[in-house]
Amino acid sequence: MTDFLFVSPSLPRAGALVLPLAEGFSLAGIAQDADAACGGAIARGLAAASFKGKKGQSCTLWSPGAHLSKVVAVGLGATADARSLEAAGGNALPLIAGEPEAFVASDGLAPALVAAFASGARLRSYRFDRYRTKETAEDKPKLVRLSLASSDVEAARAAWKPLDAIADGVFLTRDLVSEPPNVLFPEEMAERCKGLEKLGVSVEILGQAEMETLGFGALLGVSQGSARAPRMVVMQWKGAPAGSTAAPVAFIGKGVTFDTGGISIKPAGGMEDMKFDMAGAGAVIGLMAALAGRKAKVDAVGLVGLVENMPSGTAQRPGDVVKSYSGQTIEIINTDAEGRLVLADVLWYARQRFKPRFMIDLATLTGAIIVALGHEHAGMFANDDTLAQQLSAAGAATGEAVWRMPLGEAYDKQIKSDIADMKNVGGGRQGGSITAAQFIQRFVDTSEGAVPWAHLDIAGTAWATKDSAVTPKGATAYGVRLLDRLVAEHYEG
Repeated sequence: MTDFLFVSPSLPRAGALVLPLAEGFSLAGIAQDADAACGGAIARGLAAASFKGKKGQSCTLWSPGAHLSKVVAVGLGATADARSLEAAGGNALPLIAGEPEAFVASDGLAPALVAAFASGARLRSYRFDRYRTKETAEDKPKLVRLSLASSDVEAARAAWKPLDAIADGVFLTRDLVSEPPNVLFPEEMAERCKGLEKLGVSVEILGQAEMETLGFGALLGVSQGSARAPRMVVMQWKGAPAGSTAAPVAFIGKGVTFDTGGISIKPAGGMEDMKFDMAGAGAVIGLMAALAGRKAKVDAVGLVGLVENMPSGTAQRPGDVVKSYSGQTIEIINTDAEGRLVLADVLWYARQRFKPRFMIDLATLTGAIIVALGHEHAGMFANDDTLAQQLSAAGAATGEAVWRMPLGEAYDKQIKSDIADMKNVGGGRQGGSITAAQFIQRFVDTSEGAVPWAHLDIAGTAWATKDSAVTPKGATAYGVRLLDRLVAEHYEG
């Protein structure tokens, strides 16, 4: 684990030196002093490598002199803002991971930008290696200390503190989503939520008996084929200022710890990926850790429905009709359309119990959203324009992008059932992510009125098949930083 230190500007005596440089740069401050100490080798090396400071560009100079093991230049692009500094920190991390110590010549940057560079490096440093028993020391990162220069050390530390807490939440989510399904099943995932209690989050776990008493027929129908008992976890962070009368904000996550598809079983190829069908719930848990860790001035609730969808003699069948917690009945057409059934009961419960300012659910819900948007955006469906606009802006600020998708009566008609209030899939493959959202909306908008709501289909963004600036290959924790930003900008205080 790397320590991140914020220090006064000075020329490092050893280790790696990192230079964050924008387009049109000229070496200044520590970078200029280091170049002088190296007899101009840094400037000559950057020129020889045609390093221009473009976004995503990097250049490594080995043993340039002055006892430095290497100099790593990373490009910021045309604008040195928080996003570019974060990306530069992430891009720099793999280039210095083999060094015990590195120093960032960030003395010319504002304290908040220094902290953003550190945040990017920390986010990129994530590794899930607990099951690698034969990994050698040479294969592991060696970076023990990353020091970042700042003209205002205290301000940089203050800016870093909430970013560090958010990274803790991101790492918690990545850990949960990365775990194999024989290790992380509903009971175990619920137990891990108890770790949030040390941050001041209250955690309440409901088991099968409690959900049967409540009438969670939709959620329990999904779990009935599994030997693993279902759970619902309610997490509450109460950080609003004394005297606040604002209702809490609510986040709901789909937590299918493994999804075979049930009786409507999935093809074998790639089924191992279905361990991350709980990524929506994982994001909610990580978000609650982030909010509590940085002591967000808001009352927030996080609810996750945790089930395993398995085929067996007791499994739910196509053709079954279940009664949801809302009282609405659902004809099961496809048992692989199970996440919406879980969300149906949990959303209704969240609405009835907490009467929140808004509800946002996250779910790896449909392959159709990947067909529509690829892996670049999550699909966003919303019944409230203001909430949708806020989410879009938060996505642009954090890089966790959303794209608003349509809702409408024509789509809603497609889930009309001949024998129940609705069926759990539409009439064909067309618009599958939209009809899924229409299904979920029936458990949000009621005769009592509509609570502001957004549904984020994160099927294409929950897992990365290659590295990006701040996200190593694997679990992304998509949604944690997006929703933390939403809360910080619009709902605190």
